[in-house]
Amino acid sequence: MKKTYLTTSIAYTNAPPHIGYALELVQADVSARFKRSLGEDVWFLTGTDEHGLKINQKAKDLNMDTIEFCNKISAKFLDLIKELNISNNDFIRTTDQEKHWPGVIKLWGELVANGDIYEKEYEGQYCVGCEAFIAEKDIVNGLCAIHKKAPEKVKEKNYFFRLSKYSNQLLEYLEKDTIKVIPQSRKNEMISFIKSGLTDVSFSRPKDKVEWGIPVPGDDSQLIYVWADALTNYISAIGYGRNDISSYWPADVHFIGKDISKFHLLIWPAILMSLGLDLPKNIFVHGFITVNGQKMSKSLGNVIDPFELIQKYGVDALRYYFLREITPTEDGDFSYLKFQERYNSDLVSGLGNLIARVNAMAKNINTNGFIADNDIVNIATKVKNQRDKAMESFKFNIALSSIWELISFSDKYIEENKPWEKDAKNKEQVIFNLLFLINNIGELIAPFMPETSAKILNKYDGHLFERIC
Repeated sequence: MKKTYLTTSIAYTNAPPHIGYALELVQADVSARFKRSLGEDVWFLTGTDEHGLKINQKAKDLNMDTIEFCNKISAKFLDLIKELNISNNDFIRTTDQEKHWPGVIKLWGELVANGDIYEKEYEGQYCVGCEAFIAEKDIVNGLCAIHKKAPEKVKEKNYFFRLSKYSNQLLEYLEKDTIKVIPQSRKNEMISFIKSGLTDVSFSRPKDKVEWGIPVPGDDSQLIYVWADALTNYISAIGYGRNDISSYWPADVHFIGKDISKFHLLIWPAILMSLGLDLPKNIFVHGFITVNGQKMSKSLGNVIDPFELIQKYGVDALRYYFLREITPTEDGDFSYLKFQERYNSDLVSGLGNLIARVNAMAKNINTNGFIADNDIVNIATKVKNQRDKAMESFKFNIALSSIWELISFSDKYIEENKPWEKDAKNKEQVIFNLLFLINNIGELIAPFMPETSAKILNKYDGHLFERIC
């Protein structure tokens, strides 16, 4: 059985989850479910990144122990995973001293042994939002290009990773597609970044400034920085530092957001090169979610709570919107108007209405011994092939679009054959064909909308989706 290892990035626990992270979870989950449907042995990892200055400061602001704060926020991410019906096999926390820390400590030792860690005094611009030193080219009008806040001028002694040493190897792996980067535009960005000159990166911070993290082996005055800590989760979770990881490593896909593409496409591969480990096969980079065309912001009052959406519309409605409305690798917009339009037209009037009509017509009709007509089988097979092809290239919206074409075909087939009429021609055969079609639809939507799929396949007799104005 083919083994497949899929990961999301691990969520930073300085704040409760929002719909941006929910998008990533759903994208990874539909891929995991699809691969399982093909008979693959899938291991699907997600988790939380719980170290760093922002988390420690937030806990202090709330007058909480830092680990207590991490436990509280991590639990909210676990709640979201449950509410979104995410089929992850494991959940890693970077505060897990038994599971995660041994991998980080081993990784640090390997980097030191390979001559890739050195100590130096550094002075530069530090962005608290990025939790990183940022280059002048990443500062626009005195503000961090990502977080739009002025960085702090910091002078301190840190341990650095020799990222620049791997410039040529990184350029080669990108140009040769050793890791397939989706979309290609992200790969091109990284190639340009390398050609502009890579600098070594800080892999530690002074303990008296950060306070919360994994101590540097042999130097308790420093804490291991996020890139040598959080990124290691992908291998620590499957046993690095404790057991052999070859059963699942290299990862088949890392699902990440575009704001952390540099760390996953440059720093992480360089770390793996130093360790002598294989590189992940694919890195899928999604965009941001805006709300009514604006960036989500507490000050604007437009932060969308995924829990509220699920409570009102159901989990499959939210999963459907993410996967159908948002182009997988581009920025996408959320608005209640578009959400309700999709919900009412595609789910209530489209899928839900079709299933209800067919099940109603099939009552008291004996279809035993019938087989589907060849043209019906061929259409269903064609749609399945279209869906599978789209899924293999992470085009979730195209995959769903093909399934909705089968729904439209089924509606048209009903109107053309009018099986509800008393003297309808070949009524039993037509209804059997329709039952065959909706059964196929139920199977095809399973990775996307697992609850709805189960209802269809179990001949659910109620409304799949209630109309909400």
